[in-house]
Amino acid sequence: MTPLRTIDAVAVPLDESNVDTDQLAPGRFLMRSVSPELLLHDRRFDAQGKPHVGFVLNDPAYAGAQIIVARRNFGIGSSREAAALALPTAGFRCVIAMSFGDIFYGNCLRNGVLPIVLDETTVGALLQALRARPGMHLVVDLPSQTVAGEGLGPFAFAISPARKQCLLEGLDDAALTDRYRDAIAAFEANYYRAFPWLA
Repeated sequence: MTPLRTIDAVAVPLDESNVDTDQLAPGRFLMRSVSPELLLHDRRFDAQGKPHVGFVLNDPAYAGAQIIVARRNFGIGSSREAAALALPTAGFRCVIAMSFGDIFYGNCLRNGVLPIVLDETTVGALLQALRARPGMHLVVDLPSQTVAGEGLGPFAFAISPARKQCLLEGLDDAALTDRYRDAIAAFEANYYRAFPWLA
């Protein structure tokens, strides 16, 4: 997993609530490998695979965006991990919203995406600025846990210390567990000496 410290990038204003996991990763694609086209596929493309001109993620002004700003309940719905995996595959490392689906929130953190919860007033101000200035950058600073933009912020956000450290160091759950390989091996050796019939 690529470490995440500071993101200074174009942000996309997805000015909607209830963007669910079926929109983020439509179910009919789940048996395929995750590709950049998966994210919001049915919103971004028509039946012939051509981009919908009016959809914000297809606007050239937001090319190269790494941040999405939405309203409440982002990632609600089924627990499909592909919905979180689709974000970094399409180049996004951060989503800012007023609230998230619980499972989706955890899946983001485990897959190198930073989900940031900010209050309604702050999210509204960010969306208004991003709509007014297409292509505007936001700066997400994980070490200081702040979000800022031109004339906006910094706005503080909360994150669990353990998950913050994993993002900073680029550790997924497997890599984090591997750090304790020697301690686990020592525990198992002692355990089986004490209870040899379990070996």
